[in-house]
Amino acid sequence: MTRLPPSDDAPHDAPSGAPHPIRVLLADDQHLVRQAIAALLSFEPDIEVVAEVDRGDLVLDAAAGAQPDVILLDIDMPGRDGLAVAADLRDHPARVLILTTFSRPGYLRRALSAGAAGFVAKNARAEDLAAAIRRVRAGGTVVDPRLAAASRELGDNPLTDRECDVLRAATGGGTIADIARGLFLSEGTTRNYLSSAIGKTGARNRAEAGRIAEERGWL
Repeated sequence: MTRLPPSDDAPHDAPSGAPHPIRVLLADDQHLVRQAIAALLSFEPDIEVVAEVDRGDLVLDAAAGAQPDVILLDIDMPGRDGLAVAADLRDHPARVLILTTFSRPGYLRRALSAGAAGFVAKNARAEDLAAAIRRVRAGGTVVDPRLAAASRELGDNPLTDRECDVLRAATGGGTIADIARGLFLSEGTTRNYLSSAIGKTGARNRAEAGRIAEERGWL
């Protein structure tokens, strides 16, 4: 679902002499959550939600139409996850702010690497979210200090991209042959990637390796 900005027949500019409101695109597949966030932001005189989408693969088109200043992205969305969308928006003039329930240290590193300007938990207060929007619009960054500390303690993701692909596929419970076929790899190569991922995570098996990697935000 997308709500586009008013047409030219219905001007929405701020009164002459007043600052232009910060235009926000909100992407979240949880309808009640998205609508609640939009309602809370509507009370901020300098923030205007100009578009809403419920899928990650709708964000680029919505951004092209609505021309937002800030894009709020959930991570877990159908179509395309928020971290991938953030990378897609790297060259877009809007600033990206990740808004999620998943406060995993690895997600923070991946979000910042993808070009996001901030990472805010959904349990943040409405005034804190509004302040984060203003800060990233002004060119700053916003990171929860507790999450930043956990990210520093955890360190970089030790898994390669291909190890992540194989481990992610393995969480579905398929056989080695299934995983290899789906990723166009040989079964021997697939076993090697899984073995390496298990060793790097300190797990006992691929299921545990997948759980550890997901909890740390590496997948």
